[in-house]
This record gives sequence, C-alpha cells and structure tokens, in this order.
Amino acid sequence: MSVKLLDNQAFYGYRVRRTVDGKLYQEYFSLKENGKRLNGAKKKAIEAAAQARDQELERAQIKAREAAKGERCFNPDGSVKGISYLLKTEKSGNLTPIFQVGIASEVERKTVCTSFSLNAHGRDGAWEKAVDAYAKHKAIKRNSKLYKKLKSAMPRVG
Repeated sequence: MSVKLLDNQAFYGYRVRRTVDGKLYQEYFSLKENGKRLNGAKKKAIEAAAQARDQELERAQIKAREAAKGERCFNPDGSVKGISYLLKTEKSGNLTPIFQVGIASEVERKTVCTSFSLNAHGRDGAWEKAVDAYAKHKAIKRNSKLYKKLKSAMPRVG
C-alpha cells in the first residue's frame, strides 16, 4: 500500500505514490479546509478517496507489469535473464556443468537461487527443470507462448 499520512508544517493529508510503467504518480489529498484540520466523516471520506486512487494505480501497475513480462524475461542477446550456464567447482575439485536460476520470486516475495546439474539430468532435462523453476517463481503458465519461448532459449553449452 502506498498511501501515507503526512503531517508537517507544509502539508497535512494523504499522499498516494506509485510508479506505473516507468512513470511516477504522486497525488495529494488534503485534510485541511479553510485552514482547519478535518475530522470525522469528512476525514474518512478523503482517506477513502486516497485509498481508492491507490487501488486504481495498483491495478494499472499490475496490468503494465503483466504486459511487459515477456520483455523483462530476456536479455538483449535472447538469453533468459536469471538463468545462467556455469561450471561449478565441487569440493573434490571436479567441474560440474549446471544451469543456475537466480531470480526475485513473485510467488515467495524473496530472491530464489537453485541449480540443476547437467550430469544428473542431462542437458535438456536440466534446462527444462531450470525453466520450470523460473516459470513457477515468475508466475508464467506452462501452456503460454512465453513459456514456450523460454524453453527454446537454451544457451549454448560448451
């Protein structure tokens, strides 16, 4: 929620602030009328208006995020942002090829990092597991065009 009550010498009221599609929206709802502070029903009505505007901006924010989801998943070279091919050095000194997924999870609201070994799952199997983990945490449906595009973006493994 991005509605904040401001109470200082310059302003008394609610501020609604959200960024939608790269544009900052910042709007103020004053709790003063004729130089006096509002109370009771008038104050509650202005708070409700601020909350309603915040919800309207939140819906626009979610819509814009969903529309840009496909663009945000890929680097300019066509690789998937957040999935890397690495050679991991084991304690024994052996190098193990892996696909590492490191992303901000929209589901768990935290950073998630996991990896899938090419030795254990095979190249295609490890990639599929990495894309599945990515799709799960980015809330991408398996039957979507975006999921199919992610699956086809496997990096060169050398």
